Amino acid sequence: MKISVIGSGYVGIVTGIGFAELGNDVIFIDIDRGRVDTINNGDAPIYEKGLEELMKKNKGRYHASDDYREIKNSEITFICVSTPSNPDGSINLKYIKSASSSVGDVIRNKAGFHAIVVKSTVIPGTTEGVVRPLIEKNSNKSAGKEFGIAMNPEFLREGSAVEDFFHPDRIVIGFADEKTKNMLSELYSDFNCEKLFTDIMSAEMIKYASNAFLATKVSFANEIGNICKKLGIDSYEVFKGVGLDHRINPSFFRAGIGFGGSCFSKDVKALVSKAEEVGEEPEILKAVLEVNEKQPLKLIELLKEHIPDLKGRRIGVLGLAFKPDTDDIRETRAEPVISALLAEGARVVAYDPKATEHFRKIFPEVEYASPEKVLESEAVLIVTEWDEFESLDYSGKIVIDGRKIEKARQARIYEGVCW
Repeated sequence: MKISVIGSGYVGIVTGIGFAELGNDVIFIDIDRGRVDTINNGDAPIYEKGLEELMKKNKGRYHASDDYREIKNSEITFICVSTPSNPDGSINLKYIKSASSSVGDVIRNKAGFHAIVVKSTVIPGTTEGVVRPLIEKNSNKSAGKEFGIAMNPEFLREGSAVEDFFHPDRIVIGFADEKTKNMLSELYSDFNCEKLFTDIMSAEMIKYASNAFLATKVSFANEIGNICKKLGIDSYEVFKGVGLDHRINPSFFRAGIGFGGSCFSKDVKALVSKAEEVGEEPEILKAVLEVNEKQPLKLIELLKEHIPDLKGRRIGVLGLAFKPDTDDIRETRAEPVISALLAEGARVVAYDPKATEHFRKIFPEVEYASPEKVLESEAVLIVTEWDEFESLDYSGKIVIDGRKIEKARQARIYEGVCW
């Protein structure tokens, strides 16, 4: 199949290269000329495990362009653009609107049926209430007759996105016409997982409900973990027992300093905003965000029990990415932690194997060094659970651990946030 992908961020590039690996021809459309050149050189525009190897293997099956007119050379277009938050937490649809209008302009003079699939995370009602009208207006064509519209949410975890693409738990397809449904059925025919075909708004909501539940599980684990800490209980032992209940499942019970990344916080805020818009008060979802906002500062509270005055003290931070195996620093817990340290007058030295250059742009005043240099600090805070942190020598140190690095327990003084 000939596929075009609008947007080559985490979702777009992994989706497109995944389809190329499965034998499809893929065109990436991106307004960032530098990103276009990077892709055409066969280099990954982001760090994601296994991605660059797949790009080099499939060079010739894909190319990138900043010219929307190349969409004409495809049968199906995936919209994978960013949906950031507005200052009030509601979803910002400027990239969705721009992409939809441009697709409409291009298919106006295209002969034959063209399917447009929204893969970006959008609030229920967006695909049919925003995307479809813009494409119809700009193409002068009718949805369901001359072009198709569908919603196919992504469930890719950064750090294991390539693996998740090829081995998904489920594939959800919201459709409005049979022709588009059949095209997507053919495209996903080789995937051995549950496939749910539903209406478009349900597909949109499935993505939000999934992320909101996982975020809730994290904040619940952290709230229980905070209580466990006060009682001298290891919350990981508690959740080991809780997770054995088949109704509950052990995943996402890693108590610590909260969730980050481009999805959970943004999507929960957008769902809160939409709920309020329709007259519902999402009390649980608001509490999820509140707990997550406070949780990373537990590191600072514990640190000050051992070094009450941080002014002029050299404090190390291990981990800057929001999670291991990615260079993404969006909503990373390192940002509020380092901001608090700097506000207290501490001298911060930090290390991350992948995210340093991104973080340096936000905090140029921080010293960036090797993990060994970080460990020479008066105290060390562990913010991201990179595997390599399990092999460091923490003996003789003060360590405040936000991610349960077992080797760090060898420290002279060791404090876990929720254990």
